[in-house]
Amino acid sequence: MQLTNMAEKLGALLKESEQNVAVAESSSGGLVSAALLSIPGASAYFAGGGVIYTRDARREFLELPEDVVTMRASTEEYAMIVARAVREKMTTTWGLSETGASGPTGNRYGDDAGHVCIAVSGPIEKTLTLETGSADREKNMWAFANAALGLLEEAIGESTKQ
Repeated sequence: MQLTNMAEKLGALLKESEQNVAVAESSSGGLVSAALLSIPGASAYFAGGGVIYTRDARREFLELPEDVVTMRASTEEYAMIVARAVREKMTTTWGLSETGASGPTGNRYGDDAGHVCIAVSGPIEKTLTLETGSADREKNMWAFANAALGLLEEAIGESTKQ
């Protein structure tokens, strides 16, 4: 499903349930936020987001403690900490984060290009690790954004069934 179509569906789900989301993304470079914001009426469900690409961004934008700032990123554990942090900081129903290596090389942690960890924090918490097997930076960024929106949709769907 194209990002715009997925974002449109997510926007409708969030509006129907009167919920909202904040995003902290890294290796998708803002594509998750851009997709969510591309839908008219996004202000009803999108509280804000940021590209948290460096340790300085972790410190300054999310105000994460030093032990989190210096921990190994690109893990499900780290992605969940960030998803929870952005959710709490923005006081939203959902927090969504992704962290990985878009390419063309891997990251300093030893992950190959195409590796991403995604987390959703809210009434349901979910994580996902995706390995695309590709070194194509742009394709990976789109794949990461698609996977992040897909995980958010899955979590929202599960939460409405409770």
